Amino acid sequence: MSGLTERGESRRQINARKRISRRPSRLGIPAGTVGPDREFDPEAGFPGLLKRAWQRAGEAADLRSFVEVLLTLDGHVPADIQLRALTAAEEAALHALCGLSWGTAETDTAAPSPAAEDIPDERPGGDDTAFLGEIGLSTSGRILLRVPSQGPLKKDDLVGGVRRVPWTSGTLRAYQQRIEAAEARLKETAADCRRWLDEQGPEGRDELLAQAREAALRNAPFVLYQQERQYTNFREANNLTGKTLWPGHPDCVLSSLHGLPLDLWSDHDVQLIVCLTLLIRSAGFGRVEEANGTQLTVDHVAHMLERIRRGYNGVPGGTQVPPAAAHTVAALNDLAVALRSARAEAGRGAQLYREIHGALMHKIERVAQEPGERTRALEEAMVARLTERLPLTGTTLHELGEDLAAAPDLLATPLGGYGTGLEHLVHETVAAVTDVFEADFAMSRGMRSLPALIEALREERWPEICDWDITRFFCCVVPHPSAVRHFGGSAAALADAAWAMSSRMQYNSWHFIAGNLPRTDEVAARDHFVPPVIPDVAFYSDQHHHGHVNNKVRFSIRSPQAVEVDGRVFNGFIDLRLLRCAGTPFGEQDLLAVHRVSALVARATGLAATLAAAGTPIEVTAFDSPWHWSTVAGDEPAEAPTAAGPARRAS
Repeated sequence: MSGLTERGESRRQINARKRISRRPSRLGIPAGTVGPDREFDPEAGFPGLLKRAWQRAGEAADLRSFVEVLLTLDGHVPADIQLRALTAAEEAALHALCGLSWGTAETDTAAPSPAAEDIPDERPGGDDTAFLGEIGLSTSGRILLRVPSQGPLKKDDLVGGVRRVPWTSGTLRAYQQRIEAAEARLKETAADCRRWLDEQGPEGRDELLAQAREAALRNAPFVLYQQERQYTNFREANNLTGKTLWPGHPDCVLSSLHGLPLDLWSDHDVQLIVCLTLLIRSAGFGRVEEANGTQLTVDHVAHMLERIRRGYNGVPGGTQVPPAAAHTVAALNDLAVALRSARAEAGRGAQLYREIHGALMHKIERVAQEPGERTRALEEAMVARLTERLPLTGTTLHELGEDLAAAPDLLATPLGGYGTGLEHLVHETVAAVTDVFEADFAMSRGMRSLPALIEALREERWPEICDWDITRFFCCVVPHPSAVRHFGGSAAALADAAWAMSSRMQYNSWHFIAGNLPRTDEVAARDHFVPPVIPDVAFYSDQHHHGHVNNKVRFSIRSPQAVEVDGRVFNGFIDLRLLRCAGTPFGEQDLLAVHRVSALVARATGLAATLAAAGTPIEVTAFDSPWHWSTVAGDEPAEAPTAAGPARRAS
């Protein structure tokens, strides 16, 4: 006999409720009784982008233009990412053929660019053709080059065949000179990595492996290269701990190295562990994603750390970090440790954020410029809108927060048709952001019951918090009415997209909260990511994530904020997100303004948490599936016809 829950429901009733669709346009219908609105297009997102990029490259007038289209995937990513994904042989070949290289004056010690007379004229079988190479685009988005001593590129791995490229004798000489220097450097750095790892001792190496495994487990998907070898926690090709391989899985490279004598490690694995260690020491686990889609070598890491050093040193009033004394592991380790300290200081003097290039899942940490005219104009527009709709006064968003702090009780009292002022403030803020920033959607997430969280925190019920499902969280999504044009003119489709986003953001809150709890066994076992602490701006995110593809999440801003709840700081507890389905990407000045708005929502949430800690009951009941239907579509949903009979209104 099944028992009753605290809501008075039997387990059979609970399961029946869970089987009812929460999709706004299908409220009241048992899940699965109506087919999907669309079949997933296998060429949607990334496959389609690659196909178009290859076709566009084929229209280029010359070899260099052809390569540049592929490097940027026809303008969708910076060329630098693809250049740093090349193997040593491919990089030497591309430099010999086109004069292109990832190296800067500080990092490029190989041969100079080829002279104009040495660049091939692209006439296959011409008088001076010494070798006929190939260039292709892989299904993972990498440029591939066939070089001397290598067989033809594998057609199954390519998007649209190959372009055959003749090499002159001059090209071969330039290639040979560069590849010899590159291979010598790779041997030198591999030996240096071995010496450094040997100095760590067996226990030290196992600690580094455990740290790298935890980074792979707690990070979003990434793909790293060591020459031809790929390391990833992403989908089918997994060979690192992640969503597919659990910690300790025998297929995980990091787990297989545990306890293994260093002499038995491959040069690839040696450099992988050293480079991951340097990245993590410079900023924590998140830094690994900034190497996403590139070669993970000592020189590439040195290149990245030098760029970061210059960025931090450019913050006025900050401590100046000297460059690495040399490109040795020991010197780069010193630089990485110094950058971790400098990062905190730089973050106090300027806004750090991440630039995300969705097509290759690559992230770049940036130091923002000072807020300019656009940031100020957006803030002024937000203040005008919020002071009109909320009982707050002030001329800046900070002043609105100060006014709220002087009378926080309004957050716990009914306001604007909502059960609490907190809900009213969240909705009005999100709605204002949608209009002011000309977004197609804006949204903000949080926790429904702050009192329940506080009670669990005080009693240290960490397993219970980890066991809460996504319904413990909320996300208010407000689309702009004009966004319906992206969904076939259907208000129902727009409402469904808004709810899909809301549900996913509830999952994100669930996914991050455990990362703020003490590392008990239960917390460590619970799937979670490291909570975000700096904002980001993303370009072309509608490539890999099926939800992003279906709901047209192309350009976005995410602004996470920490909130203190009963003395414990929760990073990424709330965030504010904006997205555009097409058109113009968001920029840095937009991000700075959004971050000021999200700080107001965080301030309100923190004040509500203080009220809850003092015994004031404050619950968020809005922003569920029916709410999104009524606010977006403006009517009750009608059930779709089924085999049992015609459509009927949901009760």
